[in-house]
Amino acid sequence: MADPETTRWTVTVSKQTDLALRAFLGNRGMRKGDISKFIEEAVRWRMLNATRAQVQEAFADLSAEEVDDLVTEAVSATRS
Repeated sequence: MADPETTRWTVTVSKQTDLALRAFLGNRGMRKGDISKFIEEAVRWRMLNATRAQVQEAFADLSAEEVDDLVTEAVSATRS
């Protein structure tokens, strides 16, 4: 029975990447099923990094103090 919270992907990678990942996971005591967990974590980190870079670029023209003021204002608004 499939988990309704998951989606099946078909992913194609080079043989070299496949072997390297399996060796990497194996050296850490992980199993074949952990490939999905590894991919999900890698995708989340990649999206977070891309979002961080986008935000950093968007606010590049502001001083650190101006960014700090904006963050403080947003936190205050969220808490109230």
